[in-house]
Amino acid sequence: MFKSLKGMFGGKSEEVYTLVSPAKGKAVPLSEVNDPTFADGLLGKGAAVVPAEGKIHAPADGTVEMMFETKHAVSLKTEYGTEILVHVGLDTVNLKGKYYEAHVQAGDAVKAGDLLISFDIDQIKAEGYDVVTPVLVCNTDDYASVDAVTGNDVEPGDTIIKITK
Repeated sequence: MFKSLKGMFGGKSEEVYTLVSPAKGKAVPLSEVNDPTFADGLLGKGAAVVPAEGKIHAPADGTVEMMFETKHAVSLKTEYGTEILVHVGLDTVNLKGKYYEAHVQAGDAVKAGDLLISFDIDQIKAEGYDVVTPVLVCNTDDYASVDAVTGNDVEPGDTIIKITK
């Protein structure tokens, strides 16, 4: 989603984009993710969602750049150039796709809220994996700021990241 906001001083227009929650659950800061690659922002800034159910929806309108072979992660590029990674769980690549189903593939156009991935949350937890789902802006350096909106329960469609051009 995109909004143009008038600046308070000088009347400048400021472009602000929002990414919405890909899942029902609780929005948490990346710093609370138990993996330094995500917590330290090595792949980009963003937020994470502790999902309450096994459905991942598109956080913005855009194009699927890559659906990982193991179906535990998907990358998207929005119409305004933001590169997004949604990564379902920690170390879940080791499941080799078990318990995951992809609903899109590379090249598909998606709208915010479209179903991307479904997964068996209970089975993944039973195998000992954390299902926290980081949502990252991989090209963070292209923006003035990338700010997480966390600390609350969210539904798909609720804002979790604000991006200022």
